[in-house]
Amino acid sequence: MSIDLDGDQQFVYKISCTTCRAKGHRKWSAYRPGGDNGFMAAMDRWTFHLTEKHPDAEAPCLAFLPAAQQRLHERRQAQGGAED
Repeated sequence: MSIDLDGDQQFVYKISCTTCRAKGHRKWSAYRPGGDNGFMAAMDRWTFHLTEKHPDAEAPCLAFLPAAQQRLHERRQAQGGAED
């Protein structure tokens, strides 16, 4: 994970996978601005990536998978895209 500053001097969180490729030569990554819980959004995306693409991986963040799934469910409900 890297934490940078954007043009407005706000935190930007970036997590990259050393194994997976997104498009061509570029590594898979999650890039989220720091506003409105950007760190949690980046970590949630990383946790989902690990469980989907690297199911045998062991990582401390996987302990937070149920909470990440709950946040995703709540976001989808708020957007009207999920059913109970």
